Amino acid sequence: MFYWFLKWIAIGPLLRVVFRPVVEGAEHVPDEGPAILASNHLSYADWLFMPLTLPRRVTFVAKAEYFTSPGIKGWFQKKFFSGAGQVPIDRAGASAAEGALSAAKRILDEGELFGIYPEGTRSHDGKLYRGKTGVARLALETGVPVIPVAVLGTDVVAPPGKKFGTFTRPGVRFGRPLDFSRYEGMENDRYILRSITDEIMYEIMRLSGQEYVDMYAGRAKDESKRLEKEAKAAAAERDGADQHKKAS
Repeated sequence: MFYWFLKWIAIGPLLRVVFRPVVEGAEHVPDEGPAILASNHLSYADWLFMPLTLPRRVTFVAKAEYFTSPGIKGWFQKKFFSGAGQVPIDRAGASAAEGALSAAKRILDEGELFGIYPEGTRSHDGKLYRGKTGVARLALETGVPVIPVAVLGTDVVAPPGKKFGTFTRPGVRFGRPLDFSRYEGMENDRYILRSITDEIMYEIMRLSGQEYVDMYAGRAKDESKRLEKEAKAAAAERDGADQHKKAS
């Protein structure tokens, strides 16, 4: 009940009036029954705008710290994320992937919509990165359809590394449901899991228009930070050399 208050009475109307998100293909999301919504991930605001365009609740997993912080702030934070369709998961542990999968299965067994970001983390540069195969395994083990989703413009509203950006009208595009029942019983075949995941990512790429990079987003972020650090070190070395020449 708190979710509906949050969405329709508080945050929902405000976001709709201010940002007027554009939605395409919402008819591909079933009015009832379980489905996996597999989306690209440009911004921390994605989980706000994508569910806002649907009349049904969409549940995601979120890090457990959002639900366990102490004090009044922690209490409000827990209520906010619980009401907004988030369930806690310890993402730091070795069993994080299994915990997320179990939570997703429970939600889908209840006939609900489950939202997932196959890239695993936000894109740091607006490109679409290689999907992790958890989404494929979930689809095969539950037998529910996967609906590819593209969010657009959320990285302008809330860019990576910043709380706020500039104004734009975010967009959400829902693709046709993908049925993988032809692979039933093959959830332990890593080649099948990769093939399914790549098919999902291709549909997301087609909907979003993003440039695709065949590398995991986490690795790409680390590589970008490494190159940035090396560039700063090289710049500092050049500045030091210039200062030494001037002093000579």
